[in-house]
Amino acid sequence: MNTETADETAVATEETEVVSESSDELVVTDEMLDSIADTAIAALQDILQYFNVGDVTIDEYEGEDGELILDISGDDMAVLIGRHGKTLDALQFIVSMITVRTIGFRYPVVVDVEGYKNRQRQKLESIAHSSANRAASQHRKVGLRPMTPYERRIVHIALRDDDRVDTVSEGEGSARHVVVVPR
Repeated sequence: MNTETADETAVATEETEVVSESSDELVVTDEMLDSIADTAIAALQDILQYFNVGDVTIDEYEGEDGELILDISGDDMAVLIGRHGKTLDALQFIVSMITVRTIGFRYPVVVDVEGYKNRQRQKLESIAHSSANRAASQHRKVGLRPMTPYERRIVHIALRDDDRVDTVSEGEGSARHVVVVPR
């Protein structure tokens, strides 16, 4: 029995060495993803205690771009969204920071309320594609309204495979926006 334990320890040590010699990019296993989700959900539930929203359900799933999405649903969710989604953005920021501090590395966590961000994403993608069409047909730059980092990311991702245009972020602070540039 001691021989088996020693062999298991040797194998575990070899596996640890192989993992530590790998590239700098962190590979997230299913177990790690479960831990990330549990951490983010616990943080979100702790925060939601301070809102008067009653019983809520938190659905978790993986997004198209590899992010963890936590979608909250319940009876009175408008207070969680706030004006122009500002409360929801703050909620997402706090949950993300707590998760990073707890797990020790950054993994994208998106907090949504009854699909609000998904609807906003579809609108932003539509705006991005129409701006790309306008920039390409008129052969001039098209500047979009100031956006949050999350919104700018959606625009950049929506147009990254469009060979007609490039996207750049310009401006400072709350005036930072995406410019669609024809090639």
